[in-house]
Amino acid sequence: MDVSYLCPQAVSVIIKICAANGVKKLIIGRDGIFSTPAVSNLIRKRKTDGGIILTASHNPGGPKNDFGIKFNCNNGGPAPDGMTNKIYDLTTNIKEYRLCPDLNVDFGVIGSDSFQIEGVGTFDVEVIDSVEDYVELMSEIFDFNKIRDLITGKATGEKLKIVADSMAGVTGPYISTLLVDKLGASPDSLLRTVPKPDFGGGHPDPNLTYASHLVDILKKGEHDIGAAFDGDGDRNMILGKNGFFVTPSDSLAVIAANLECIPYFQKTGIRGFARSMPTACAVDRVAKKLGHKCYEVPTGWKYFGNLMDAGRLSLCGEESFGTGSDHIREKDGIWALLAWLQILAEKKKSVEQIIKEHWQQFGRNVFTRYDYEDVDAGGANLMMKYLEPQLPNFVGKKLSANGVEFTVKAADNFEYTDSVDKSITKNQGLRLLFDDDSRIIFRLSGTGSAGATVRLYIEGVIDNNVGLQKLFAPADDLLRPLVLIALETSKLQQFTGRDKPTVIT
Repeated sequence: MDVSYLCPQAVSVIIKICAANGVKKLIIGRDGIFSTPAVSNLIRKRKTDGGIILTASHNPGGPKNDFGIKFNCNNGGPAPDGMTNKIYDLTTNIKEYRLCPDLNVDFGVIGSDSFQIEGVGTFDVEVIDSVEDYVELMSEIFDFNKIRDLITGKATGEKLKIVADSMAGVTGPYISTLLVDKLGASPDSLLRTVPKPDFGGGHPDPNLTYASHLVDILKKGEHDIGAAFDGDGDRNMILGKNGFFVTPSDSLAVIAANLECIPYFQKTGIRGFARSMPTACAVDRVAKKLGHKCYEVPTGWKYFGNLMDAGRLSLCGEESFGTGSDHIREKDGIWALLAWLQILAEKKKSVEQIIKEHWQQFGRNVFTRYDYEDVDAGGANLMMKYLEPQLPNFVGKKLSANGVEFTVKAADNFEYTDSVDKSITKNQGLRLLFDDDSRIIFRLSGTGSAGATVRLYIEGVIDNNVGLQKLFAPADDLLRPLVLIALETSKLQQFTGRDKPTVIT
């Protein structure tokens, strides 16, 4: 679990229910706290039957905000659709449930206990240090000596100035151990490392809006790299000096292009890449040039799991600030930062230099996402119902704004067939695809507990032969025509009543 409001009480109830229903053993992080990536690692390392994760994810916590319960199966990843559908079916038939009301387990102290449950048998509980196993895994993946030399200045003669913001979420103890104790960063490099049930009153979503404090710090030009993590530790945002923003799509692509500098992949080899459908196609360019397969899947980390388990996938990511690899079956925010530190240690260049050299080599997939949060669900659904029947009529048409013209080559509601188990996932987002590979995508998101969130994704493509002035131009300028086309074709502002998005990334 992360540190969300009521998590300790929920852990106590889960213990009582597990004991009464024949679960043989529970492994619990001290105080009930684990990051989501650490849970995935533990499931795989201990070969457990699965894990229950209590988390508000990247949503606000507290008595009036979000709280979620998630089940990860025995591969360490989120339960697939088939399993969650069966769980739901079972909930429709529950007439009663069993629990041990008098069983009280102190999960604030590391150690093991056994309990005899009448009519059930022995029930074991092991409380462990939630950080130790994860830190050990990271030390096996990355070259800590090389990263430490970079951070402490031994490699270049000048210390790397880093700042990492846990946003009062669960990652505080993890980055304190990794960055300070293991890698030699200064303790004042870390922000908001004390986990709080309401995330300090903040919104623990690592983006330019909700992590604006970190952005302001980087804009001062005193730090070389910054990172923020969400409430349960699986999302990340990377910033360079002077507040240079690395889009999640670019972050994924740069890591893909430099994956061989990470020791783990020197041992395992590189099997392939994947991204969620709305994520910009920058990693596709890397895959093509390096001769690797690249998969496009629906939004949701569970869709990467089958590909990883089949040995087809090494690295994957989502535009929603999620990046990860096959070391576990969840996205992993701290892993992403360490991957960037490994690349910096190898190249000895700035974040901005690395990104711009990447664009010069592969071209640039310019990306932005507009989030319209907590809009009226009725209006949001009407917008999608209005737009979808029109999609076939867009094909072949020329759409223009600000004197820039785009020709629609395809338009659809994204559907995915899993190449491993052949399962089909439908209705994953309305897409307008243009002949220059630009894209406009509309999706409704339901990860929060109030209203609906409309997400508008815009991707423009700039080839690497256009000249540096255009290649390095601000994303807002490059994407403005596509944004205007998207708003006009969808009538988004009319359906939602919003004249601007809540969040732009």
